[in-house]
Amino acid sequence: MKKKKEIIDQNFLEFIPEKSSQLKWHTDNKGTVTLDIENTGFFNRLAQKVFLKPEYTHVHLDELGSFVWPLIDGKKDIIELGKQVKEHFGEKAEPLYPRLAKYFQILESYHFIKLNK
Repeated sequence: MKKKKEIIDQNFLEFIPEKSSQLKWHTDNKGTVTLDIENTGFFNRLAQKVFLKPEYTHVHLDELGSFVWPLIDGKKDIIELGKQVKEHFGEKAEPLYPRLAKYFQILESYHFIKLNK
């Protein structure tokens, strides 16, 4: 059976990603972006006291994600960001738009970003 080629909806690529204002992040000396997610809520507080779970979870982005994250400014759509990624990584970024679409879907599912029209 042939594997269906993934099709990205053109409208999705026109969304403008915007970072969550409550999310803290930093870049290390190698350029890797780390998102610092505060573990809030009753069950998280309980786990922190009983099981000594950390107050923050640190999410380290890969090379492509670390390049894209600082470019998210709430003004550029995914297509524009893709052009910058293509310019920087060249063929290494391929398949570019399916990869970027998945990246932004994951970021949105964790509420790290909001996608605006």
